[in-house]
Amino acid sequence: MYLRLSIFLSLVLFFSCQTKNTDTQKETMTSRATSQAPEPAINIDLNFIMGKFDPAKDSTFVKIPRSYADQEGRYMKEEAFVAFQQMAEAAKKDGIDLIIRSAARNFNYQKGIWERKWTGETKLSTGEDASKEYSRAETRAKKILEYSSMPGTSRHHWGTDIDLNNFNNEWFESGEGLKIFNWLEENAEKYGYCRPYTKKDTSRPDGYNEEKWHWSYTPLSDQYTQYAEQYLKANMISGFLGSEVSDSIDVVDKYVLGINHICNSH
Repeated sequence: MYLRLSIFLSLVLFFSCQTKNTDTQKETMTSRATSQAPEPAINIDLNFIMGKFDPAKDSTFVKIPRSYADQEGRYMKEEAFVAFQQMAEAAKKDGIDLIIRSAARNFNYQKGIWERKWTGETKLSTGEDASKEYSRAETRAKKILEYSSMPGTSRHHWGTDIDLNNFNNEWFESGEGLKIFNWLEENAEKYGYCRPYTKKDTSRPDGYNEEKWHWSYTPLSDQYTQYAEQYLKANMISGFLGSEVSDSIDVVDKYVLGINHICNSH
């Protein structure tokens, strides 16, 4: 009798230990799987990339306080603005005032800019009336594209890109402008900002002309650029005067992707 009881207790102890070991293994496997799970992908779609939304109604955007902008009603992605705010406060300690002159611009906003230049209502930076000087649609589009994006292709759609202080390259070459530019060149990267439109050369042969005022928050804009590279096609760009040439001038590859390679880490 004692022998049978001893055997029974031994079997109970054995199976109890086996169950505990199995549970421990399951917990370890679950913990390992959880720790190795990838971060959820950032929410991006073509409507966002092409600016077909209202930043004022998007909870990921914030209204820029008037103390950081030249006027009320400008918006940015919240993460990009927080980084800019930190950069602006650091600049202020060095006697530099960074003022946002343009931020998020959706499709309709950009359409207004583009069509006013297309029709000649707004003159080009050269003082030319594009509608009179450039009758061929492709030539006119390329001339406007020296400094202005087609609706649906602007980095300003994303709320990551800002124009600072002045829209004239020459202003940044002396005096206050040069002081601001040098500070940004030396410090902007610390806050995630990069200048996408540098001088054209062999590494950036295409795209917009140099813009010393345009800065991009790359922790977000890099992801949006990659998405555009994969999914945005030139034949999708439509809905405004001159859009029929978007494919023939290869607006995605040459302009959306025609940026300073340092601002695009992939």
